[in-house]
Amino acid sequence: IARTYDVVPIQSSVVICSCPLPLMVRNQPDSCSPLALPGASSSHGPSMEGPTSESRAPGMHANQGAELRAPQAPQPRKKRSDDFKFGKILGEGSFSTVVLAREQATTKEYAIKILEKRHIMKENKAQYVKRERDVMSNLDHPFFVKLYFTFQDDEKLYFGLSYAKNGELLKYIRKIGSFDETCTRFYSAEIVCALEYLHEKGIIHRDLKPENILLNEDMHIQITDFGTAKQLSSDSRQARANSFVGTAQYVSPELLTEKSACKSSDLWALGCIIYQLVAGLPPFRAGNEYLIFQKIIKLEYEFPEKFFPKAKDLVERLLLLDPSKRIGCEEMGGYAPLKGHPFFESISWRDLHLQTPPKLTPYLPAMSEDDEDCYGNYDDLLSQFSSMQVAQSSSSQSISTPETIPPAPQRSSSNIEQYVHDLDNNSFELDLLFSEEEKQLLLDKQTSGNPCWFEAFSNVYVYIALLLTITNSDLLRHQFVENNLILKMGPVDKRKGLFARRRQLLLTEGPHLYYVDPVNKVLKGEIPWSPELRPEAKNFKTFFVHTPNRTYYLMDPSGNADKWCKKIQEVWRKIYHKHQNPGL
Repeated sequence: IARTYDVVPIQSSVVICSCPLPLMVRNQPDSCSPLALPGASSSHGPSMEGPTSESRAPGMHANQGAELRAPQAPQPRKKRSDDFKFGKILGEGSFSTVVLAREQATTKEYAIKILEKRHIMKENKAQYVKRERDVMSNLDHPFFVKLYFTFQDDEKLYFGLSYAKNGELLKYIRKIGSFDETCTRFYSAEIVCALEYLHEKGIIHRDLKPENILLNEDMHIQITDFGTAKQLSSDSRQARANSFVGTAQYVSPELLTEKSACKSSDLWALGCIIYQLVAGLPPFRAGNEYLIFQKIIKLEYEFPEKFFPKAKDLVERLLLLDPSKRIGCEEMGGYAPLKGHPFFESISWRDLHLQTPPKLTPYLPAMSEDDEDCYGNYDDLLSQFSSMQVAQSSSSQSISTPETIPPAPQRSSSNIEQYVHDLDNNSFELDLLFSEEEKQLLLDKQTSGNPCWFEAFSNVYVYIALLLTITNSDLLRHQFVENNLILKMGPVDKRKGLFARRRQLLLTEGPHLYYVDPVNKVLKGEIPWSPELRPEAKNFKTFFVHTPNRTYYLMDPSGNADKWCKKIQEVWRKIYHKHQNPGL
């Protein structure tokens, strides 16, 4: 019997098809289906477009076939790109783009993954596209992105996926730093449920990471990106996939040493994700992938202080070099011991997908360098704090300085030093009431690197020059300042999750909020300004800078959090005075 194929060629000599198949309309994808996943187009479900010719069983007459076909309902019309109104880009991969689309006939929203055929063939990615289609066709679980339909045109393939409105889990880790214990437990439990279902079906994800864990409208997880997943053979003892895939920070050691992955490799990734939810960063970090791999092979990582004890024990049981020793793997009794771990003792597993997820709440414990006395009575003392006189700290006497330091000149309305305020040994700020002429004089002093600029606050100059090993000309002439007047400067500890790094924070005209590595004299980043920017003092030392996509957690070791917030608010009002911001 002749076979026909409804496949669009990429080039005149290339057709994306590998073997014949009896019928291309089916409930479950065939292993020999062509790459053009939707043969020509498929209306609903992950099945392919069928051939135009009709198949009959051997020996069946045409009229018999007609009788059997008569009761069948007409096939729905094939979907086309014209059926959808495409909107914003939701994400971009190495050979695909995911776009938000609304079906015009039903107004339903989908995340449509668009793949360029020519690029797929050029990069030899046909097997990955087919694998993703086949795996997603076999999934029906609330914690996974659902594949509703596929279709194609002459140039592109289209996957119609469920739309996870709240985006990647990674976005929330970056925004709030680290999750509190309740949030960590809930989302870790949902990932465990998803992996249990996946592994029961003999599927290894192989690239589990926060970027591939989406959150739907109700803030439940939906795991996506099955391009590197592997369906283990059910008719053999195959338990491993022999190819190198994954993302450096979450790659399991057996993939590096044996070039193979197993179900337990996903459990390793789970351990990395739980660590990251608590600490704010993955456990294995280095300057490049090679160094990351070396740390993984040596199991070289450590827990920051204040890591939840039960979560720490769970991570330690997951991040084991021997995959057969990881809690949750078949050799260790499967998922029952994992779900029974003390960290999950309050989880109701049966209806997890129906529960209301906890509100995402940052975990911000006081660090060891924090003064515990700064917490608790801040709101009561804030009004007094703003009027306190900051005494000269004795710490400056321990710094080797010349025997005689010129006394600070008397400030008067006739010189520019009246606008400079020496807050303490470590920082300074400027008033914003200077004229344009005075501003130019201040800027000239700043960019000249002349020590006279620091005569009114000589202790600050000594601190910057000696303690931070940055001379005034290095700092003030640095290219990132861009000839803008520095309005406030001082050291802060910038927190990311449970980790903190000492940075020099600079508020300049523009406005700009730069944070600088004071030792290596490197600009590490900038807090983006917008009408939505909002500073918030939490106590004497700790303050937040809220932006639309991230909250920056900063600690002023000198206890001037309130002054940082007031200066940022002052600059904000000057720039955005026409905008309404109740938070300010």
